[in-house]
Amino acid sequence: MPLFRGASFYITAHHLSDLPPPLGPEIAFAGRSNAGKSSAINTLVDHNRLAFVSKTPGRTQQINFFKLPGGAFLVDLPGYGYAKVQRELRAHWEALLSTYLQTRGSLFGMVLIMDARHPLTPLDVQMLSWFRSTGKPVHVLLSKADKLSRQEAQKTLRSVQSGLLEYSTNYTAQLFSSLKKQGTEEAEEVIGSWLGIKSETQKKAPGERGLNRGLERLK
Repeated sequence: MPLFRGASFYITAHHLSDLPPPLGPEIAFAGRSNAGKSSAINTLVDHNRLAFVSKTPGRTQQINFFKLPGGAFLVDLPGYGYAKVQRELRAHWEALLSTYLQTRGSLFGMVLIMDARHPLTPLDVQMLSWFRSTGKPVHVLLSKADKLSRQEAQKTLRSVQSGLLEYSTNYTAQLFSSLKKQGTEEAEEVIGSWLGIKSETQKKAPGERGLNRGLERLK
């Protein structure tokens, strides 16, 4: 299911007033500034430079929209939790993030990237709490899983899955590695199900049936 392959830049929004009209289903990607969010996005879209990967955490300061071939949108949210960012800018990001996540009708779900070595930080928990009231699904990518042993990775996954149940039964998690390109198919299958795209279409472009289902929810 080449759900993300062929994504192209659409628009950048620094303020809520800059957000585009809801033209299709949106899948938001969020995470701490050093959790590997941009690398995860680039791995899923099979493009090394679509999302900017910086050695300086907190570089992404806007909401970036990327259009997918099937008509849905991948929405790259500002990384959160970078201490060196000025207080005023950090407050702006937090207001932008929380308002978008809680009020955007075209948002179908959130992919939350967490470093597998340090999952469920207080800010991750805050993000989950912000989003819970929407009733929409969350899928956690435990990034940098290649830095753990197989036993450590599985233990972390079980622990996070158990922790997510405290928030919602539609919060899921998986192991992911941008370096090893591990977990891409699983992520596409989960996110594709949010859009009504069945797993048997894995080797085909997203069809009209799934996209139309998403568009109907926007009316």
